[in-house]
Amino acid sequence: QVQLVDSGGGLVQPGGSLSLSCAASGSIFRIISMGWYRQAPGKQRELVADINSGHSTNYADSVKGRFTISRDNAMNTVYLQMNSLKPEDTAVYYCNARIYSSTVQWDEYWGQGTQVTVSS
Repeated sequence: QVQLVDSGGGLVQPGGSLSLSCAASGSIFRIISMGWYRQAPGKQRELVADINSGHSTNYADSVKGRFTISRDNAMNTVYLQMNSLKPEDTAVYYCNARIYSSTVQWDEYWGQGTQVTVSS
């Protein structure tokens, strides 16, 4: 079993910053990638950013230049630094990870989600 615990959301004014973190624990043999998705009311869940074990990153066009994803491999933790936040960034943010629990078996896991609200 693998658990993802994400945290760090909250209410911030436009132009402000927030930092999210997500820690993976449990039966972890190797983490393939970790990342963040978000889902706004009435919209589909979308990729925000992800990072693989080699620290290669991928960002949604809407957040490039404003958000930074990073990863601590030793702590099995991923971070998302969000700057210059806009009202359209308001959503529930979910941590995602693809993890090998053995040499041959990998699965996809999700955190419980953390609310980010950007409003004046």
